Amino acid sequence: MAFKIKKLLSFFFLLLLQSMLFEVVMTIEESTSTTGGHWVELQRSIGISAMHMQVMYDNKVLIFDRTDFGPSNISLSHHRCRFNPRDLALKLDCTAHSVLYDLSHNTLRPLTLRTDAWCSSGALVPDGSLLQTGGFNDGYTTLRSFTPCPQHNTCDWRELPNYNLSNSRWYSSNQILPSGKIIIVGGRNSFTYEFVPKNDVPSSSFHYLPFLKLTRDSNRGEENNLYPFLHLLPDGNLFIFANRNSILFDYTTNTVLRNFPIIPGKEKRNYPSTASSVLLPLNLTGLNGTRLPEAEIMICGGAYPGTFSLANTLKIFLEASRTCGRLRVTDSNPVWVMETMPTPRVMPDMILLPTGNVIIVNGAMNGTAGWENAANPVLYPVLYRPGLIDPFPRFQLLASASTPRMYHSSAVLLPDGRVLVGGSNPHRVYDFRANPYPTELSLDAYYPEYLGIQFDSLRPSIVAVEAVNNTASYGRVFAVNISLWEYRVGGVGVTLVAPSFTTHSFAMNQRLLLLQVLAVQQVATFGYRVVARGPPSQAVAPPGFYMLFVVHAGVPSTAVWVQVK
Repeated sequence: MAFKIKKLLSFFFLLLLQSMLFEVVMTIEESTSTTGGHWVELQRSIGISAMHMQVMYDNKVLIFDRTDFGPSNISLSHHRCRFNPRDLALKLDCTAHSVLYDLSHNTLRPLTLRTDAWCSSGALVPDGSLLQTGGFNDGYTTLRSFTPCPQHNTCDWRELPNYNLSNSRWYSSNQILPSGKIIIVGGRNSFTYEFVPKNDVPSSSFHYLPFLKLTRDSNRGEENNLYPFLHLLPDGNLFIFANRNSILFDYTTNTVLRNFPIIPGKEKRNYPSTASSVLLPLNLTGLNGTRLPEAEIMICGGAYPGTFSLANTLKIFLEASRTCGRLRVTDSNPVWVMETMPTPRVMPDMILLPTGNVIIVNGAMNGTAGWENAANPVLYPVLYRPGLIDPFPRFQLLASASTPRMYHSSAVLLPDGRVLVGGSNPHRVYDFRANPYPTELSLDAYYPEYLGIQFDSLRPSIVAVEAVNNTASYGRVFAVNISLWEYRVGGVGVTLVAPSFTTHSFAMNQRLLLLQVLAVQQVATFGYRVVARGPPSQAVAPPGFYMLFVVHAGVPSTAVWVQVK
């Protein structure tokens, strides 16, 4: 009898909560002015749901999902079928769970994943290959790689069975380091870190990190420290954030150098109470050769304690966090500065735009990550301008999307300045009839306002990069030749953007540098030569491929790929 009363009370509470949420949504839609940019559907179906995405230097996007839920909606040729006796769904699978999307032609090619990459992580190594780590079941300790092949376009995934990870890496995070190696931190029940590639260290080499265990919530299912936020700082040390806590970590000596203040508020910020995090742009424009740039971390969204349990057991979806916190970690006495977003948000994606602004897309207003654990998708992207000061509003609601993107969605910045958005599968298997949030196989692009035709006269176009093999060498001067119809004095900047590996609301390895511009010279009627200086060190810009944008009067060019080394 008591159980029935409890269920009845929960039912009425849920009805009341949903009524209140409907009023909140209607208030937002009726009272908020939303301008800026527009959406375009690129593909109605790419055959898989985009759980993971990585932009490659050949202007293709590697997209993949898990392999253990049954068939996808895109076939492999018969000779590429995958036989795996350990698979939990299909022992013989002739469908693809990864595709390579061609930005130039809006086409895709199916790829073959042999092991389960569900909730895995990754990073680009200096030569532009993706080193992809971990996953579920037969993928727990797996290393995979994908190397671009623009000459013949036949490349596929390579499993690396001789270089297995030392610990299970399911829900772990990656960060490329100044040496070009990658550090992998955490994972479910893995309170350790290790380095890859494994070609010069024992495969069993790993290091215990007590911080990861101390930040795990003990309630069932509510770890709230998975997919920890990692950011390489300009001094070469690592910022690690999990749950509500953060440290400055020297991974070379396994030493915690500093404990930062706990982020204010009760909200949890890591999976399953999933928030998002970025290292705000590193400004090199006013620095001499000896000073390091300031570094500031921003974290937005999350969920309150107990939200996961209520959503997972009773399907009661509490409102998500409305707050963002900024911490200038290079200050002598760092203090969190809190701000309020226009809407609550859990499972957001935060993407750095070439202008230095941040766009927040995807996610829900209620619940947490997990199967059917969220409600009320947030369709409005939010633009955040970190450089604005009061009384100007830093947050701006943008043009609404039409497709909900919640659990297992992702977003990446493209070389042409668009934001590619895909995925959303809040179910254990692909479910296209689920109401109201079916599995989503489509791919959309958000066009920021700076891509509007009204800015065409201000938009620079990169003609050539005056550097050997398009290399932006450390501390060396190089030049970029651009064409431009309407030049405004003092309005030219050069930014380098490291392409992120995005999954579960965290764009790993995302990084934006505002380079020092030494001169802008007019060399033709509509031609200009922009002289800039490369990054000062590997800690400021780890080696690898970056998108180089020229930004004029707030309007970016299409990027060209350069290698920093």
